Amino acid sequence: MMNDTKKRLIFALDVDNLEDARNWVERLQGQVGLFKVGKQLFTKCGPEIVHLVQGGGGEVFLDLKYHDIPNTVAMAGLEALRLGVRMFNVHALGGFEMMAKLVAEVDAVCPRGNPDRPLLLAVTILTSSNDETLQAIGIDRPVAEMVPRLAKLAKDAGMDGVVASPKEVGLIREVCGDDFLIVTPGVRPSFASQDDQKRVTTPGDALRAGADYLVIGRPISAAADPAGAAQLILDEMQEALER
Repeated sequence: MMNDTKKRLIFALDVDNLEDARNWVERLQGQVGLFKVGKQLFTKCGPEIVHLVQGGGGEVFLDLKYHDIPNTVAMAGLEALRLGVRMFNVHALGGFEMMAKLVAEVDAVCPRGNPDRPLLLAVTILTSSNDETLQAIGIDRPVAEMVPRLAKLAKDAGMDGVVASPKEVGLIREVCGDDFLIVTPGVRPSFASQDDQKRVTTPGDALRAGADYLVIGRPISAAADPAGAAQLILDEMQEALER
């Protein structure tokens, strides 16, 4: 059971060089299921960072949020597939055609059911955005309406799931059902500082709400004992899953 729980925990590898990344992979490879590689680290280190994580026995969530014309996103997705990442994401605001093209190209090379096929995720509305942010760019619908709407669009396009804040999990489950993956960032265990997060949800609460994977960074990396902090999180997650 604990091994299954570990697979649901994603550590945000928010560093800017290979050496620091290597240190975290070595320290946490037994505590977390995946390592999230974002724009800064990938821009600095390129595919080498993915190979480093894989060489240390870890799997990668490639968090680059592709958003471009359909063919460009599809070709980028094929390169992510060839890198062997476990999951990667696009922006749902790129639209149905963009996401459907990506799914079709990936399925043509690596059909569903193939263990090497990565999970294809869509970001709905960034957690840094609010209703006023959307209005400023001409979207007159509130976040609470846009998130499930975009999640349903992603599901209809064949995507495997979405990345969403804890408060939106229930909204997504209502329109997308239980077989649609939800990866949840912005999770803070009870023992950790809230840092700059305004709306905090604990790991247990996020899982009970219906999240499948949790992305956690500073509560682990800033702890005096990172491996111990990760274990406390795993314990809380397992307790929630057993209920």
